[in-house]
Amino acid sequence: MMKYISTRGNAPELTFEDVLLTGLATDGGLYVPKDVPQFSLEEIESWRDLPYTELAHKVIYPFVEGCVDSAALQKMLNEVYSGFGHKAVAPLQQIDHNEYVLELFHGPTLAFKDFALQLLGRLLDYVLERRHEKVVIMGATSGDTGSAAIEGTKACRNVDIFILHPHGKVSEVQRRQMTTVKGDNIFNIAIEGNFDQAQDMVKASFGDQQFLRGERKLVAVNSINWARIMAQIVYYFYSALNLGGPLRPMAYSVPTGNFGDIFAGYMAKKMGLPVEQLIIATNSNDVLHRLMSKNQYEVHPLQHTITPSMDIAVSSNFERLLFDLYDRDGAKLADLMARMNAKKDVVSLDEDKLAKARELFDSYAVSEDMTVATMQEVFGETGYLLDPHTAIGVKAARECRRNQNIPMITLGTAHPVKFEEAVLRAGFDMPKLPHHLTDLMEREERLNVLPADLATVQSFIAKNTFKD
Repeated sequence: MMKYISTRGNAPELTFEDVLLTGLATDGGLYVPKDVPQFSLEEIESWRDLPYTELAHKVIYPFVEGCVDSAALQKMLNEVYSGFGHKAVAPLQQIDHNEYVLELFHGPTLAFKDFALQLLGRLLDYVLERRHEKVVIMGATSGDTGSAAIEGTKACRNVDIFILHPHGKVSEVQRRQMTTVKGDNIFNIAIEGNFDQAQDMVKASFGDQQFLRGERKLVAVNSINWARIMAQIVYYFYSALNLGGPLRPMAYSVPTGNFGDIFAGYMAKKMGLPVEQLIIATNSNDVLHRLMSKNQYEVHPLQHTITPSMDIAVSSNFERLLFDLYDRDGAKLADLMARMNAKKDVVSLDEDKLAKARELFDSYAVSEDMTVATMQEVFGETGYLLDPHTAIGVKAARECRRNQNIPMITLGTAHPVKFEEAVLRAGFDMPKLPHHLTDLMEREERLNVLPADLATVQSFIAKNTFKD
């Protein structure tokens, strides 16, 4: 049975089931597998003709073995991905010689987060039914996570879900995808502040759950939950196998906010997939690019951009990579994270650790003007409209590419219809909403606007959880 350990080395080892329901470790760290599953090139090659759902089972099952029955997992995967709007689930779109966009936006909420959150909802129901427990999901979103989490858990019988988003700072489509879903267990909270304030309130609530009276547990749905990362590893294997992998290496460019999606690519490499390069593509909120290029970690004030899903000043999942870079020494990492989280001084990594990261990772920060120009450029070359986040990935890929002879795959993280400001600024007509969302703008919205105050938010959650 797979065991999971905290990046800060001072929390109990847990099973997958417990990690699913835990979120942050008790020492403030993030859970990672104690031992990473290893696959040989021959084994990976034998998966070449598998459909997405069967490949997903091969990749995911080692992480959940002993907690989730093999047949039950396959049933969940079949249910999740049969609901996607493209039979290939994660199709590749070629935009140049040896250059591709991996389309991850064919799920119900038109964003890559559907891959993980649809599965997460089913895993939660499976585990909670068996344990006869109910939980509260609390999450913060800069755009896409919230709608995907709500969509994935709306039918869960044992879950109340509270999603915080920054008021007026997500696109209208993103907001409506959260606020128009009906369900007595769904609560949308618009915070009068930014994403980082919302995220800080979520983290503080996980650290002190007294407002839930000891009757319920908080569960995380953002990418600190290992189940999110686990599900996202699959499409790295799927895309590689469709382009001649594992017999040839691949390179990936990943629009990066919280570092979860690109960390999944790093995990794929650790598991045996030949990945030659991973590019951290950021917008002007470029804390990771500054660290990778200058070895300076300094949190700057958050900037609001036309790529709201990347408007994040602190990339939580980067801690998981640092844990490996520091040889899985929890004490050393705890000290480093204390300095990084203090947000007072410029923090640098040990030079040998940074050199180790640079063997695989490159980074590039893309301005709004560059983003718009890339959308125009790719459309002019191919007639293909990128969403602005994917455009950042494509621009970074073209600037940082090390080897023209291996496929460069940019993760297409969302459908352009979700980002009206960027599409119009680039001079294009808005694409139509997919069929299942054609009436989105007419649906009734439900949300509560609250101040960025922890006590107020916790009181709201308690009041709506315990209706006695």
